[in-house]
Amino acid sequence: MTSFFAPRTEPATPITLATKSSWEAIRGKLAPAGRAFAEASGFAAKPGQYLALPGTDGAIAEILFGLEEADDAGRDPFRPGLLAGLLPAGSFRFANAPHDPRLATLAFALASYRFGRYRKAEPSLARLVPPDDVDTEEVTRLVEAVVLARDLINTPANDMGPAEIAEAAHQVAARFGAQFTCTVGDDLKTSNFPLIHAVGRAASRPPRLIDFSHGDPTHPKVTLVGKGVAFDSGGLDLKPSSSMLLMKKDMGGAANVLALAQLVMAARLKVRLRVLIPAVENAVSGDAFRPLDILASRKGMSVEVGNTDAEGRLILADALALACEDKPDLVIDLGTLTGAARTALGPDLPPFYTGDDALAAELSRCAEAENDPLWRLPLWPAYDKWLDSKTADLNNAPSNGFAGSITCALFLQRFVTDPKRWLHVDIYGWTPTAKPGRPEGGECQAARAIFRLLSQRYG
Repeated sequence: MTSFFAPRTEPATPITLATKSSWEAIRGKLAPAGRAFAEASGFAAKPGQYLALPGTDGAIAEILFGLEEADDAGRDPFRPGLLAGLLPAGSFRFANAPHDPRLATLAFALASYRFGRYRKAEPSLARLVPPDDVDTEEVTRLVEAVVLARDLINTPANDMGPAEIAEAAHQVAARFGAQFTCTVGDDLKTSNFPLIHAVGRAASRPPRLIDFSHGDPTHPKVTLVGKGVAFDSGGLDLKPSSSMLLMKKDMGGAANVLALAQLVMAARLKVRLRVLIPAVENAVSGDAFRPLDILASRKGMSVEVGNTDAEGRLILADALALACEDKPDLVIDLGTLTGAARTALGPDLPPFYTGDDALAAELSRCAEAENDPLWRLPLWPAYDKWLDSKTADLNNAPSNGFAGSITCALFLQRFVTDPKRWLHVDIYGWTPTAKPGRPEGGECQAARAIFRLLSQRYG
């Protein structure tokens, strides 16, 4: 990804960033020919507006690009990322400072992403000379992590099954010398992971629990748990085809946990990191788990299956129970879990849950600083009774249809020892319509914000 950055010593075409309020002053400083060209072209510094000013030799002399005002509540710090798709081949630099130089540089690199596994993707040929105060090594680590998550999510399920998720995790672990193990198939039953086994047993590709650890054992323990459903048919409660279409992304929690783990290990944060990824395919066969089955769990609670399409919380339940057994300082789980979260907050704003108010406030600040949006929703105690079952300790899917993301979080909370040491994020993992710095397709959500939080706590 460093190819998207040009050396700071390299000659580069200037990019002048203008807002509606600054445009008159900028226009007045342009050469007469450039000023006349901008006026004839109708450039008015609207956010995202782009104009290449020609020089006397016919080459591009300067780029004009419109931004929101610095105090605009709707300002997108990633707006300069649009330039990656607008600029021709060559090297460019910001002639004046973006509102946030670091995020502008990051957005430029993220917008240059192309998924080219199955057909040739035309690369972006524009390169940015980073601003002097931007740490390009840190930005490059962030970009590499985002690319990892995007590539994993964008890969279809025929090439990204449970075994391939495990191989991707093994590659990340091996890169940093982490200790890696993987429990596969019927060994899940003998190792007391009954929910993971039950969800994945119907598929021809066996389920597994990925487990790797890194760092000094004396450092605070931080455990990351990622939902790795390679494809979700809905099981016997079969999804309609329209809802099944994007289910290759149902391993987005695993992809984002791997991106976050890579960032943590590359930065050498002072933590004992553990990563747990239950990787399954929720398939339909004669061995599929059924509605109203009652399943055992690692924590000892019995779970009645209200809906086989609420499988993500089942596999996370066993993994969270394991995560809490060695009493970590913080447990974080990520998963593409509920359509209710998307109905409430849309695809770009994942909800998060925790019993720790200080942690929630800290994460919200980090999310804003990283332009990695998150929004806290409550672990509303009154809804906990909706998980009651007449025949088991709890039901995985209340039938009333209300507050689906909250009840999912409450279900997971039953398997967590201390909710104040737990953070749950219900991500979407996909950008349905391209935005600055975020091409259409698989997306890394929450990982950058959480990494900033962990860096502040354990850096």
